[in-house]
Amino acid sequence: MADHKGQRIKQARKELGLTQDEFAKALGIGKSALSMIETGKTALSERNKNILVQDLNINPDWIDLGRGEMFNGPKEECLKFTRRTDSAIPHQSVPLYDMEGTAGLVPLFVDSPNIKPVDYIHIPNLPKCDGAIYIVGDSMYPLLKSGDIVLYKQMNDWNNIFWGDMYLLSIDIDGEEYITVKYIQKSERPGCIKLVSQNPHHADKDIEIERIRALAFVKASIRMNSIK
Repeated sequence: MADHKGQRIKQARKELGLTQDEFAKALGIGKSALSMIETGKTALSERNKNILVQDLNINPDWIDLGRGEMFNGPKEECLKFTRRTDSAIPHQSVPLYDMEGTAGLVPLFVDSPNIKPVDYIHIPNLPKCDGAIYIVGDSMYPLLKSGDIVLYKQMNDWNNIFWGDMYLLSIDIDGEEYITVKYIQKSERPGCIKLVSQNPHHADKDIEIERIRALAFVKASIRMNSIK
């Protein structure tokens, strides 16, 4: 029996005028994974459904049951998310920082020109990045593991948030700085955001926006593999 939900996902993609590559990028998955969803070989995850609803404004009842209108608003508003692009820079030297040496993310963002990096990363054709740090913890495993590197672009305006994307955050917890990488989603609690982990063993958590000390958009990641 054909998977009608998968057919509706394909229909929405075509209605938005997106290729499988473009649509998969918006969902944060590979083209082959999207193809399996559209053909009914694999189910649509709740995380990807949230992206369709929150970022592309697709009606959740239409996704699940085919009821109501496809979009909750004008299609043009949905395309603002999928059409966003970053201009790649042919060559750049991205500074790699040691969090212990900089005493946290906030001092790094405030005084980065005067902080000496431990090294520089040279990767061609990346979007503009302000810096890079090592990952600590397993909240984004298996996408990111402890010891991997994330390259980031500092953000100063909450209005520029793309809901569902991955961010580097500094959070105030009882006067201590907690640095983490999480997906940011809209929260039902006023004045809060929802932090979502890739690792299913880590529960989603609502955090007051006023507790966010620093914020950066994760532009790229580097997997560190060691051979023993």
